[in-house]
Amino acid sequence: MAMTEQEINRAIQYVTASTSYGRDLVAEILHIGLGELVTLATQSSRQFDRETLLEYVSQWTIRRTGQPEPLVREVLGCAGRWLDDLYEEVAQRRPESLGLSPNDDEGAAPV
Repeated sequence: MAMTEQEINRAIQYVTASTSYGRDLVAEILHIGLGELVTLATQSSRQFDRETLLEYVSQWTIRRTGQPEPLVREVLGCAGRWLDDLYEEVAQRRPESLGLSPNDDEGAAPV
């Protein structure tokens, strides 16, 4: 599981256009935040709900970049669509890492 460079660049372009922050700053925050989300989701055996996972990614990114919390939260918030897409991919591939049972197929008909 990973985002392609094209997807990351699309997120960077979107956030840069939506905020007053420069492309390099946005790219740094998104690379660190999205990268940590992927790493945590694929390597952790702990269970996380969406809010806990996104809060962790925010705090991790704040510490790694040294940028102010409001700035990091705004950038990650603007990239919420991509963060949610990654979260959904994790939920489909490793539901147990999100505290879901592998049999929690919403709307699935009984077999």
